[in-house]
Amino acid sequence: MQQSYVYILKCADDSYYTGVTSNLQQRMFQHDTAFYPDCYTATKRPLELVFYAEFTDINLAFEKEKQIKKWSRLKKEALINGNYDALTNLAKKNFSK
Repeated sequence: MQQSYVYILKCADDSYYTGVTSNLQQRMFQHDTAFYPDCYTATKRPLELVFYAEFTDINLAFEKEKQIKKWSRLKKEALINGNYDALTNLAKKNFSK
């Protein structure tokens, strides 16, 4: 099976970009050089790769990418910092308004 990667980039404007690829090195080059000028990251360089995870099933990688894209900034930062215990708590919503 071909390796796939879910990755998170920290952009120059302090935002995060989450993507999926089968060739992380090539995709980073594409981001760094604005190979796709209409891509979100093209105008937000320089970029820093702050997280990636490997998958042997591209479908699982796509699922994880979609999941992470829905996460709050705090939850993404917990993942980036390896604070896995906080992920569950950060998923809870406060409905007592």
